Amino acid sequence: MTFFQELQKQRWDDHRYYHHNRINQFLHLLSASCFLASYVLVFYYPAAAALVGWLLAMVLRQTGHFFFEPKSYDEVNKATHEFKESVKVGYNLQRKVVLLSIWAIAPVVLYFQPDLFGLFEGASDFVGFINNMAILWLFIGLGAVIFRTVHLFKLMGIQSGLVWFCKILTDPFHDIKIYHKSPYYIVKGEMYDNMDDWYQDVSFENKA
Repeated sequence: MTFFQELQKQRWDDHRYYHHNRINQFLHLLSASCFLASYVLVFYYPAAAALVGWLLAMVLRQTGHFFFEPKSYDEVNKATHEFKESVKVGYNLQRKVVLLSIWAIAPVVLYFQPDLFGLFEGASDFVGFINNMAILWLFIGLGAVIFRTVHLFKLMGIQSGLVWFCKILTDPFHDIKIYHKSPYYIVKGEMYDNMDDWYQDVSFENKA
């Protein structure tokens, strides 16, 4: 597969396996908007970018996955939840639990080690603590993306890792593009996407 064929395949697999529920799609739409705000803020106020990215974008995104997306047998794709977890290129639900645990524990560690073992200048007030926490969260987010990208280099090859890296960075734009109609479907009472209106380019599957 070419780079763009593999990017299309990773996006298609992510959508069809993990985004059936319309509320999940709507939460991804909101999350994507927050991530775009973070992309702008990171150039002016990195701490604010991290707070928006984690507390808004990531919470909305993962709420959709953990609480609204069905974990039962997928009749549309003829796949079990276990199969989906095993073929997920990026962070499947199990890996997300680990990542979110690190995110949640980080402020506790920072509270007891204000300078984070010499990496930060210890905060003298609450505002300073929040700023240090946000910067720590920013590095956790960047580290998670880089770690998985390098891991994929070993598991699937350099191109697959770079494709996933590109997909993660551009997901907010793509999510807005494909999920902008989700509120309309929710109002109609259509709570699950049967994928009938999505075309699948089988060319990349034949080459996989």
